[in-house]
Amino acid sequence: MSVGDDNERTFAALPPERGRGFACTWWGRTWLKALEDTALDSGQLKKGRRHAREGAVGAVSVRPGRITAVVRDRDGTGQRSDVLLQEFDEAAWDRFLDMAVDRAGHIAALLDREMPPVLVEDAAAAGLELLPGIGDLEPECTCGAWDLCPHTAALCYQVARLLDQDPFVLLLMRGRGERPLLDELQVRSMARASGDTPEEDTEPAPEGVRADEAFAAGGILPPLPAPPPLPDEPGQPPSLDTGTEPPPGIDPGALEFLAADTATRALRMLAEALAPDHRSPALEETLTTEQDLVRLASSAPAGVIASRLASATVRQRAVLDLAVRAWRTGGPAALSVFDEEWDPEPADLARATTLLEEAWEEPDRPRLRVSGPGRWVVPGSGAQLRLGRDGRWWPYRKESGRWAPAGPADHDPAAALAGVLDQAGPPGQG
Repeated sequence: MSVGDDNERTFAALPPERGRGFACTWWGRTWLKALEDTALDSGQLKKGRRHAREGAVGAVSVRPGRITAVVRDRDGTGQRSDVLLQEFDEAAWDRFLDMAVDRAGHIAALLDREMPPVLVEDAAAAGLELLPGIGDLEPECTCGAWDLCPHTAALCYQVARLLDQDPFVLLLMRGRGERPLLDELQVRSMARASGDTPEEDTEPAPEGVRADEAFAAGGILPPLPAPPPLPDEPGQPPSLDTGTEPPPGIDPGALEFLAADTATRALRMLAEALAPDHRSPALEETLTTEQDLVRLASSAPAGVIASRLASATVRQRAVLDLAVRAWRTGGPAALSVFDEEWDPEPADLARATTLLEEAWEEPDRPRLRVSGPGRWVVPGSGAQLRLGRDGRWWPYRKESGRWAPAGPADHDPAAALAGVLDQAGPPGQG
């Protein structure tokens, strides 16, 4: 339950929560990833999780750019803890509102308390990062810590639960409350429907120059014009159904599917390149033929194309279906965990063992048994944890005698395993 006005909401303290992860939604888990990637001391995170699980976080106040709560230590001492997140400026909100009006489904999703990935992707294409990334959450606490402390960590873990219930909490942190945001969306939607939109800029585009001339002229020429705006969605490939039989070995439907896939990836790459905070990213690892088949199968429509992809892979159809499920949970990293058994270095294995020992409070700790290199099972539950090369934990579930991906990765093994244990099968599957 929350109270407040348009610019501040206060949520009552949440009860203690044991034995499960703090975030169930993908956006809640992304919030926690920003926290955990930023933390310099995993011990502070562990203490923060304990505080949050024990119900030590008081009422949470959410305002533009800031969340606040009093967090109590076990001796009852209270510390005021704040976490800051940068607000969007007016120009950024204009871009967000225009983007939301263009896609009516975005508004409907928010009203259903959902934040679909396409909304976040469209916002990113407009130059807005809705969800925080590494270094975006700035802690402040009266305990005097200069960095993340158990109190600010506990506040972030608790806010992940609030975000699960209502993504408008995130938008308020970015600067706009739910009611003003919906009112502005309604005004813009009505203006769009009535045709009352600003007139198009009729000034001619500045003339371009030859690349070799620009290089020779150095700094004499004026700066290049701004790049054109991104399209809302990839263009549709031309239809290859001409009524004429194609040459032997040519499948028009397959070519149209590959063209559409290429257009989608090109738009994503272009949006990343034109983002205001773009930096040259590390080169993506080139996919093998088998990996790319799984990627294509993850988006292929049922029918002839899906069957052709299945026939091209060395995997059995049931294994391909599981590989596709892995890809959908985490792309190449998830597929690598599904396909490979790797022997962690002794230091990595020792670190993983320590994390497993400290992830649960008694009596919530499950019994874990090593089932292979970097793999642990919970006997009798049909649940498994796999350690990825990047240190994240991946949950798996036994289905029809095979280990199947059961969700996205998490840096906290308890959080990764929680959803699998909630749906665990009958004893004897582990």
